[in-house]
Amino acid sequence: MAAVSCTRRHFLETSLMAGAAASLPVSPAWFQPARPRPSAAQLAWQRDELAMFIHFGVNTFTDREWGDGKESPAVFAPSRLDARQWARVARSAGFRAMILTAKHHDGFCLWPTKTTTHSVVSSPWRGGKGDVVREFVDACRAEGLRPGLYLSPWDRNHPTYGDSEKYNDVYHAQLTELLTNYGQLAEVWFDGANAEGPNGKRQVYDWPRVWAAVKRMQPNAVVFSDAGPDVRWGGNESGVAGDPNWSSVDPAKVTAPGVSGPGIIDALQHGDRDGTVWRPAEADTSIRPGWFYHPAEDARVKSVDQLVNLYLRSVGRNSKLLLNVPPTPDGLIHPADAERLAGMHERLSALFATDLAASSLRWMGSLEKGVAEVELSRPSTLGFVRLSEDITKGQVVAAYVLSGFDGAAWSELSRGTTIGYAKIDRMDGSRVIQRLRVAVEHAGPPSGPVQIKAFPTV
Repeated sequence: MAAVSCTRRHFLETSLMAGAAASLPVSPAWFQPARPRPSAAQLAWQRDELAMFIHFGVNTFTDREWGDGKESPAVFAPSRLDARQWARVARSAGFRAMILTAKHHDGFCLWPTKTTTHSVVSSPWRGGKGDVVREFVDACRAEGLRPGLYLSPWDRNHPTYGDSEKYNDVYHAQLTELLTNYGQLAEVWFDGANAEGPNGKRQVYDWPRVWAAVKRMQPNAVVFSDAGPDVRWGGNESGVAGDPNWSSVDPAKVTAPGVSGPGIIDALQHGDRDGTVWRPAEADTSIRPGWFYHPAEDARVKSVDQLVNLYLRSVGRNSKLLLNVPPTPDGLIHPADAERLAGMHERLSALFATDLAASSLRWMGSLEKGVAEVELSRPSTLGFVRLSEDITKGQVVAAYVLSGFDGAAWSELSRGTTIGYAKIDRMDGSRVIQRLRVAVEHAGPPSGPVQIKAFPTV
């Protein structure tokens, strides 16, 4: 990343550079006295960039996506379960966090809960004395990964589901077990899955109680759901972030997980440039068509090209990628999945190995616009350019134009809207570039210079 400088010799040149931003519209009404900023936990979450989702449970053994809660715990019988293998695969592929489905919609609990017998206690695995959650968090920490847990609110097995007050107490008890018995968690993941219970009544969740419990028992964890409060769903399950993608939101637009209506998906995908709360988007998808393992999908694992494109369209659009990789009934990540993940890591490492812009960056900024320019360490055709803001001070760039100088003239290379933590643009590699310039429009008080990284074609 380039260091920042602004010398007298370059002042006039930089002033002329500002003309590059002239085509960017300015709306002073957008300016705010202060912009929302990430907490330390939200910042750490964003910097992970890649997290692995582990969908594992009775569905793994019944070849289903959604269980009905009537499955016998006896079907849960992984013969070679090795959570350390999951963690090794994740770490070696560049992932920094993992999230486990401690309970899915079928209600089967992967830990020895006191709230139901529909759990590992009633299974033959480890003689009924096993604890997948324990093995998972221990494996994460052994491999230097940050663990997280998903606890489905929908429970198709528990008899109290639909009796809202009683089930909310059960759910709180399950959450308390997970939040107090397994050490520090990085993320606690919720969705809005909901239905009627055995009594024919639709369950009404107590989300304020849920969120308060996490904040009380795991103050350093981020809470994910449609409505955050720390991280929001990106609005689709394709792993693609919105464009534009603001990390700021209007909390009144999405008030609870699972709500629907006009403007909801738009708010989830794009955030709000005038939002008052910092709630970045997480892009989730699966490496296979389904979320749980199915033998019929062994030949349908995403290719290395597809995985690299997911990174560019999630992390490269100011989001974080949560990629599901489901273990097999043996309790291991399938070799095909592991091979593709290794290929993705190798490809990304090659694409972003050499930053040609790691020199002094010249910057001129005002309340409305800014221009950054950097000379490359050597003339080169470019594969990618990565722009970034200092999000510790908020997100302010509303539009940008990236230009390149080939020794004779400046020409536009790309343009876009938001930048935030990262905006990665693919270059066409048709010209040898000597210098880069990015002109930005601010949506609020500037947070500092936009940083530029430039990577040659490989």
